[in-house]
Amino acid sequence: MAELSESHVQGVSDVALIDDTIGAHFDKAAARWGDHEALVVPHQDIHWSWAELKQRVDDFAAGLIELGLAPGERIGIWSPNNMEWVVTQFATAKAGLILVNINPAYRLAELEFALNKVECTALITATQFKSSDYIAMLCDLAPEVDSAAPGDLHADKLPHLRSVIQIGGDMTAGMYAFDDVGARGAAAGHAAVDALADTLKADDPINIQFTSGTTGSPKGATLTHRNILNNGYFIGEKFALTEADRLCIPVPLYHCFGMVIGNLACLTHGSAMVFPGEAFDPLATLQTVEAERCTGVLGVPTMFIAMLQNPEFESFDFSSLRTGMMAGSPCPVEVMKEVIERMQMDQVTIGYGMTETSPVSTQTDLDDPLERRVGSVGRVHPQVEIKIVDEEGETVAPGATGEFCARGYHVMRGYWDDAERTADAIDTDGWMHSGDLATMDEEGYFNIVGRIKDMVIRGGENLYPREIEEYLYRHPKVADVQVFGVPDPKYGEELCAWIKLAEGEAADDLEIREFCQGQIAHHKIPRHIHFVDEFPMTVTGKAQKFVMREQMIAQLGLGEVETA
Repeated sequence: MAELSESHVQGVSDVALIDDTIGAHFDKAAARWGDHEALVVPHQDIHWSWAELKQRVDDFAAGLIELGLAPGERIGIWSPNNMEWVVTQFATAKAGLILVNINPAYRLAELEFALNKVECTALITATQFKSSDYIAMLCDLAPEVDSAAPGDLHADKLPHLRSVIQIGGDMTAGMYAFDDVGARGAAAGHAAVDALADTLKADDPINIQFTSGTTGSPKGATLTHRNILNNGYFIGEKFALTEADRLCIPVPLYHCFGMVIGNLACLTHGSAMVFPGEAFDPLATLQTVEAERCTGVLGVPTMFIAMLQNPEFESFDFSSLRTGMMAGSPCPVEVMKEVIERMQMDQVTIGYGMTETSPVSTQTDLDDPLERRVGSVGRVHPQVEIKIVDEEGETVAPGATGEFCARGYHVMRGYWDDAERTADAIDTDGWMHSGDLATMDEEGYFNIVGRIKDMVIRGGENLYPREIEEYLYRHPKVADVQVFGVPDPKYGEELCAWIKLAEGEAADDLEIREFCQGQIAHHKIPRHIHFVDEFPMTVTGKAQKFVMREQMIAQLGLGEVETA
């Protein structure tokens, strides 16, 4: 291809966008691949075909309508990965309900905010998971549930919530059982679901996902059928998925990684969705890959690192694997190489995007040269437009660093009931501003060099933590590393590296600095080096640098440094 003169590209495609709703497309998938396996959940002893999954989805959709829920109403789901989550995803789409994904790690204040922000009239909740007693927390927030008839809740703190649907466990007063809702639908029949189908449109909002910002209250990214169904389709095309594929999905369903890159990529290609557990466990994932002969695996870098370092790793058979995606946070080159070589995932891809863009904007191709597949986040997705801009909003030249901006079918409708923050994110020309620093080369391959807010300014020099992390990953003793800035009275900011060593290894500050000497510029060598066993993480496996920064400031006795 011809070299590009500026960092602005559009993804061409001779494939028209899918104009279906998710429900209509689900019916087509079930008709086409009815006998093929659709859903595998070993911990629930489930191996369902598309026809079997459709029966349960239709029953549950009809049951939701029987409860009096109407198209456009918001229904939350607060649960780890399970069969019920998948059924809910497709059933709410068929019923025209807007599914609100609630982080399973949320606690009382966060749950209260999410439910009230989007005015959920119903909530589907797990009974418990690990140390989280969801029912107890909900009863604490809404004690009125004990004396309410199911479907007639009136709680002071949750004024819009009427119905609570409980997944599993001993039944709680004032709540419906998940299975009973499906039974209601089966008894009532599917006429109401069928009648709704022609009234629902591809551009209707169907999903709200709360973004996990480090400051301020979460924002509810509002996505349509067209947004996420098409993104799932194009992701699946990049994987070269077919009905013969079986995709292992250890990433959480409440996040777009699980429900779009996982479920919707499978739906649009007839592939099996395989869930190795309620939440990520490296050993369970490895066992499931082998037992279910998975052809692909999804994960953030920390998940792949945990699998590669599992003591039993060498005992597993990975011969069925070929593809998948590493995304969600910057993907270390060395980790990608290990995944390709040791897990036999020679067609693994890297993707980049954000919740607000459904989520993927760029992805590597299966036939990209190895150095491109491990050293970039790929090229522009079909039907998507991307540009890299400077602080004045001008498009930069190839190779220059600027903010990654995207435009196209995949950009969200906006943040729910938050016009001000929507306007801050999406400009008047429809460009979604990511807040990520990126570069694009002359051949259209993108690299993410960090967050604008993560960039460290040391003595007037702009330093990008991602670049330094990539170098430190080359050290044979380093399993994982996070680099960030801390205040410094002389330079304004100094670099700090938190390092997790490989199992059984030992190292000190001097060894790490000597590894850097003469290899990277002196001002890029971290001033502060801290060895840790674990990083503070979000539930999706993203390292929380702001927490590390706060801890180091306290540990080093530093104060914030005023800058002009």
